[in-house]
Amino acid sequence: MEEPTVDRGGATPLRRTPQQARSRARLARVLETAERVLVEQGVEALTTTRVAAEARVSVGSLYQYLPDRDAIIDALAAGYFAKLESVMDDFVQAAASRRWEDPVGLLVDAYAGIYRSEHGFRALWFGSGLTESTRAADREHKRRMADGIRRILLALDLAEDDEDLARACHASVLAADALAQEAFRRAPEGDARLLDEAKVMLRGYLAAVTARYRPQGAGS
Repeated sequence: MEEPTVDRGGATPLRRTPQQARSRARLARVLETAERVLVEQGVEALTTTRVAAEARVSVGSLYQYLPDRDAIIDALAAGYFAKLESVMDDFVQAAASRRWEDPVGLLVDAYAGIYRSEHGFRALWFGSGLTESTRAADREHKRRMADGIRRILLALDLAEDDEDLARACHASVLAADALAQEAFRRAPEGDARLLDEAKVMLRGYLAAVTARYRPQGAGS
């Protein structure tokens, strides 16, 4: 028996991993269909029967990988987490060679862009269908995002690394996530004024954090 697949989000939505290209393509089509159903009809419509019919695959074929609605939700969420974390990874890599005038503004704008383009992400998060597994995966996702902020600050030589810095970065991610969600609850494109307030808050908080944890010998 194959072991369940564990994705980056920490959930285990797949009963088994598709090995052949044709099977992987079929699974991708199923998830694309599931996202469309989610956006157009809501999480309540995400049944295996409905998704299989609209993706033109048999229920048995779908069940090989996604045994129920919770597994579909977990798999969709894992995909969204991966996209968000990929953007953070790009910022971390760029931080080693770039000096941004407004890194907070760039980060907020980048993630606001993902909220605007990922309609399924908004439909899932603003609905009522999150599973316990997805909520747990989201908590781990936020910790990885916080680690990205920590690595950016270290790459920019703005702070010394310790547990206090990690906690402060985690707090910044939690605050930014709450403000971003509220901005997109208010307007499909995001409430621009609230997003601007998020930038002001995060700039001030991270400035205080870097002042508190500035490396010894760094310039004043």
